Amino acid sequence: MKKYTSRIDRERLILAIAAPLLAIVAALVVTALVILATGKDPFAAFSDMISFGSASDSQIYILNKATTYYLAGIAVAIGFRMNLFNIGVDGQYRMAAFFAAVVGGALTLPGAVQIPLMIVTAMLVGAMWSGIAGVLKVTRGVSEVISTIMLNSIATAVIAYLMQPGRLGQLDDSGTLVSTKPLPRSSWFFSIDTGPAGVLWGFIFIAALAGVAYWFVLGRTRFGFDLRAVGQSESAASASGVSVKKMVATSMIISGAMAGLIGMPTLLNDSHMYSNDFPLGVGFTGIAIALLGRNHPVGIALGALLWGFLERTTNHLEFMGYDKEILGVIQGVIVLCVVIAYEVVRRYGLKRQQQKVGAELAAQAASIKQDQQEVTA
Repeated sequence: MKKYTSRIDRERLILAIAAPLLAIVAALVVTALVILATGKDPFAAFSDMISFGSASDSQIYILNKATTYYLAGIAVAIGFRMNLFNIGVDGQYRMAAFFAAVVGGALTLPGAVQIPLMIVTAMLVGAMWSGIAGVLKVTRGVSEVISTIMLNSIATAVIAYLMQPGRLGQLDDSGTLVSTKPLPRSSWFFSIDTGPAGVLWGFIFIAALAGVAYWFVLGRTRFGFDLRAVGQSESAASASGVSVKKMVATSMIISGAMAGLIGMPTLLNDSHMYSNDFPLGVGFTGIAIALLGRNHPVGIALGALLWGFLERTTNHLEFMGYDKEILGVIQGVIVLCVVIAYEVVRRYGLKRQQQKVGAELAAQAASIKQDQQEVTA
């Protein structure tokens, strides 16, 4: 029995490794064909990407970008585990970063007080903004996809209105950049100066803690079990006493609270203000990273690092004479290959499981028949 169990575990491990490997190989092949179609050498491009991406300054850049992408992936994954498609993460994190910047710029408290206050403000704003979609879904049956898309547009309009000079925004000295009031230096988050390689954002440690919390709550608590149960089968969860509507609303709120953290690395470690050039579209990147990491905290971390690597190296390829659209092609191909590869592996694993169950039933039937023959004899 023990030997049989270990064999099953090995097969699961092989299937878990096969899916991302298959996706990466397929993505490399398709990307190579695309680069080849542009008249360039794909092997030279891959070599340039590896050499440039392995430089020390590139590694710091990748880690800083991955910090933001990781938080975005976690925020999206919380909804995915509940079978919810929170496409409004982008609007939630921008609203959260904006109001956190407004609060931070208006106060001059000690950093030990102001930084946590800004983080809590961001999480509350993100939770409230996503909670609107959660309430609409459980009370009126409105699809979270539709409501969150609309909330993204509303968030853009609200921020544009409030950030005008004379309201909550101000013009810089050159009169070209509109932003909130800059944060006082005491409320800047700590960074690690690595010398010529650049500065590593300290918020990477908060992102790591967020990943641990995500793993613990979903994998080691009753709440996480109920959340996953509702995501897999609402009727079964309801029959076991779980309030499906309550779990839907709660998961949307938690997803939004996590989304509130996405803009904090940029705000507290880099820009120190919210301006009209604040990063956009990170929430949609989180969707791709959550898919890439299969909603697992370690897989999401690897996906975030890969995304940061691709962004860094493909921007370099543009200076080397390659088409700038290569980044979008590579990212799209990777996500597509991941989805297809995991589905292929899932179906193969299901087929193997059915074969094993059939073999066990056949063996049991044969054993029963043999016992009956012996009794008759």
